[in-house]
Amino acid sequence: MSQPSELSERDNISVPKVRQVASGAPWRWVHKAVADMKAAPGPSLFYGGVFAIMGLLLQSFVGVAALELALVTGFLLVAPFLAIGLYDISRTREQGRPLKFSHTLVAWQANAPAIGFYALILALLLAVWVRVSVVVVALFFTGELPYEGGLLAQLASTPEGWVFMAAYCAAGLGFALLVFATSVVSVPMLLDWHGMDTLTAMITSFNVLRSNFRVMLLWAGLIVLLIGAGIFTWYLGLVITGPLIGHASWHAYREAVARDT
Repeated sequence: MSQPSELSERDNISVPKVRQVASGAPWRWVHKAVADMKAAPGPSLFYGGVFAIMGLLLQSFVGVAALELALVTGFLLVAPFLAIGLYDISRTREQGRPLKFSHTLVAWQANAPAIGFYALILALLLAVWVRVSVVVVALFFTGELPYEGGLLAQLASTPEGWVFMAAYCAAGLGFALLVFATSVVSVPMLLDWHGMDTLTAMITSFNVLRSNFRVMLLWAGLIVLLIGAGIFTWYLGLVITGPLIGHASWHAYREAVARDT
C-alpha cells in the first residue's frame, strides 16, 4: 500500500504530497502501459511513429557527428513534453471516458502557460547540452569527430576514444539526472492539474525521486533500456517503446503523487 510522505509544502508553495511506492512498481507501470496500448493501438502507435520519425530525421546530421551525438541525447531530454498525447490517452482510459484522438493533439492547451514554460525550460536545457556536447568533443578531437563507418566502433578502437566516451557519458548523465529529477512526474501533473504551475510540478517531481530513489533508479534504467532498444533498431523500435514509456510515465505519476481532488 502506497503511503503519503510528509513532503507537502515548501517556501509557501502548496506542493502535493508524494507517496512511497513498492519496489516493483515500475514493472506494474509497464504492464498498465501495455494495456493502454492494446486499448488504443492507433493513437499510441501514431505517437510512437512521431518518435521514430524524429529519430530518423537526426540521421540527416550524419555528417556532423558531434551535433548528432548531442541531438540524440537531447531527444531523450525533451521526450516527456512530446509524450503529452500519450498521457492524455492513459488519463482518458483511467477516467472511463471515450477516447478522441483529436483531443490528444491539443491536450496541452488545458494548462498551456505552465506546459509552455516547461517546454521552454527543456529547450534551454537542450541548447545548453548541445553546447556542452560540442565543447567536450573539442577537448578530445581536433576538428570534427571521425565518422567513417560506425562511430562507436571507431571510438572503442582507441584508448582516447574510450576516455572521450567516458567524459561524454558523464556529462550526459549529469544533464539526464537533472531532467529526470524535475520531469519524472511533472509533465503528467501539468496536464492533469489545470491550475498547477511549473515550479510546483518540478518540486513535486524532485520529491518523488527523493522519496523513492531506488524505485525511480529502476524506472530510469528501464527507460534507458527501452529507448536504447528503440534507437539501436534504427529508431523504428521507438514506435513501440516510445508509447510504452509515455503510458507508463502516466501511471508512475498517478501512483507516486497523492491527489485529494
